[in-house]
Amino acid sequence: MELLDKVIEAVKECKQIVTAPFSVSEKGSLSNIVTSADKAVEEFLYRRLLEILPEAGFLGEEGDACQGKRYLFVVDPIDGTANFARGTGCSAISVGLRKDDAPFLGVVYNPFTEELYYAQAGRGAYKNGKRIQVSGRDFAHGLYYTALSTYRKEYSGLCMDILAQVFAQCDDFRREGSAALELCRLAAGCGELYFEMRLFPWDVCAGEVILKEAGGCFTGLYTQGLKQDQPFPVVAANSPENMEKLLAIVTQALPALPEGYF
Repeated sequence: MELLDKVIEAVKECKQIVTAPFSVSEKGSLSNIVTSADKAVEEFLYRRLLEILPEAGFLGEEGDACQGKRYLFVVDPIDGTANFARGTGCSAISVGLRKDDAPFLGVVYNPFTEELYYAQAGRGAYKNGKRIQVSGRDFAHGLYYTALSTYRKEYSGLCMDILAQVFAQCDDFRREGSAALELCRLAAGCGELYFEMRLFPWDVCAGEVILKEAGGCFTGLYTQGLKQDQPFPVVAANSPENMEKLLAIVTQALPALPEGYF
């Protein structure tokens, strides 16, 4: 069994954890919550993934870490925890693997809908066994995925300014509450434009490789010198032309990271 297949198998095994009863607690704010399922999934994947690839490091949202190696698993045990806690069915287990500090492999799995997205560098991107690719829609016909910086609401005004500019020039916008799934929507041709003000590596590691392997564009802004567990703004699109236009809007409104960003 190849590495990607083994990672997919491990991720799908987590379904039994996320469908069991769970408890909820806060992580510093009313909006930023964690569940007992988040912690249980991360603990399971920490053990399971390092059994699959013992030479790898591990970076998880809930604190498990083993870094400084050629390979690095980057894991969000439940991306879209607020959705999960409310039972909306729009959450995903996200596992990315970096090799020599470059995106190498990604798996994003929604255990409630059985959506399974995956990709490996140079091998294309897939949803439930069918190859996917970005759409060919232009900016005017584009669907824009974004959010208003829920955990740091002092940036919501800036996000709304960018939204207003993009919305005036595109078709419509969406907010699903899971960065991993939203990037996969772009990869599958269901959306064309994406911006989030403040995301962490575990939010996007898997989605980045899936989107790129589907022919899309992805960039983390102002990442030079950042530590592996620090946040950054993310811009993505289905085409270089749309990416250039969206980047121009975002960087004009956000020419640098604001003071106190971290």
